[in-house]
Amino acid sequence: MERLLSVSNSLGKLFIITSFGESHGQCVGVIVDGCPAGLSLKAADIQKDLDRRRANVGVASTSRREKDRVKILSGVAGGFTTGAPLCLLIMNEDVDSSAYEAMKSQFRPGQADFTARVKYGGFNDWRGGGRFSGRITATFVMAGAVARKLLDTIGIEVFAHTVEIGGIKAATLPYEEIRRKALKDPFSCADARASAKMAALMETIKRKGDSLGGIIEGIALNIPVGLGEPVFDALDAELAKAIIAIPAVKGVEFGAGFAATRMKGSENNDPFTVKGCKIITTTNNAGGILGGISSGMPVVVRVAIKPTASIALEQSTVDIEKMKKATLKVGGRHDVCIVPRAVPVVEAMMSVMLCDFAMRAGLIPRVLK
Repeated sequence: MERLLSVSNSLGKLFIITSFGESHGQCVGVIVDGCPAGLSLKAADIQKDLDRRRANVGVASTSRREKDRVKILSGVAGGFTTGAPLCLLIMNEDVDSSAYEAMKSQFRPGQADFTARVKYGGFNDWRGGGRFSGRITATFVMAGAVARKLLDTIGIEVFAHTVEIGGIKAATLPYEEIRRKALKDPFSCADARASAKMAALMETIKRKGDSLGGIIEGIALNIPVGLGEPVFDALDAELAKAIIAIPAVKGVEFGAGFAATRMKGSENNDPFTVKGCKIITTTNNAGGILGGISSGMPVVVRVAIKPTASIALEQSTVDIEKMKKATLKVGGRHDVCIVPRAVPVVEAMMSVMLCDFAMRAGLIPRVLK
C-alpha cells in the first residue's frame, strides 16, 4: 500500500495559524484564519514582538542580520481586521547558502538533516535547515502578536523570561518585577546578576566554538476558570504541543513539574481558599491547570531549550553520497545560545493557544465592538 503523505503546518481549532516559508527561501509568513473582525491592527503591533526575536549585536546571537519588517497582505482594511484570513509576511534578505552547499551531503549532528532527507526523499530544502530552521519561529511570533492583541481585550496577559542558561539560574522574583525587568535585559532575564554571569559564560563558550542551552518560563495572568477541552484537548496538552513545536525545545513542564516527583502529596497539593468573591489556591504547584482545565491561577510553564546544534567544533558524521564516516565543522552563522531569542516565541505560542481556547469558550466574540 502506498504510504500517505501527511502535512501539518497548521495549529488551532477556531484561531487557526498556518506557517509557511524556509530559512533561505524568499520569505517566511503565516496565515491567521478565524481572527475576529473589528480588531485594531497595524504593522507596528506585530513589529515590536518581531524586533525582540531578531538577532542583536550581543554575544549570544548569530551574525545573520535580517530586518524582519512585517507586511500585512490581507485581512485588514481601514486599520481594523475584516474577519477574512490575515496574511503576514517577512522577506528573507540576508541569505548566504554557501556554507550549506559545501556540506549538504553531510548530516549535521543534532539537526533534522538526516530525518528530513529520508522523509522527503531528498527533496527537502537543506539550505540553512530549510523548514526545520529556527527562522520559521518568526512566523509564530507574527501570529502570536495578533493573538496577544485579542487576549488584551479580555484582560489576559502573557509574558516569558529566561530563568537559566548553561546552569546559571536566575533568582525567583515576583511577577511584577519579572515583567518590568526582563524586557530591559539583553537575555530577557529579570535577575541582573545572573544575566551578567550568563554573558560571561557565553563569551567563553563562543571562543571555544561551542553552544549553550537553558530554560524559559512562560506566565499567563488573569486566566478565567474553565479553559480547556479534556481529555485530548486539555489546556496543558495543547499548550505543550504548541510549545514543543518550537525548534530546539526538548521539554515542557507545568507548575512544579518534575519537582513534584520529589514531593509528598501534602506538599504538592494546592489548598483552596477564598479571596474576595473568588476561589483561589494558596500555592500553584499545578501551574494554573487542573484536569486539563484552567483553575484561574496563573498558568506557569517552563520550557527546556537544548544547546544550539550548529557548532564550530569538529564532529563525527556520515557523508551520504559516499556512505562513509566523515568529520564536520559546521559553517554558516549561528547563535551561541538561542534562549534569549526564543523568549518571545514561547510567549507567541502560549498566546496563540490561549486565544484559541478563549474563542472556543465564547470569551472572544467573532465581531469586536
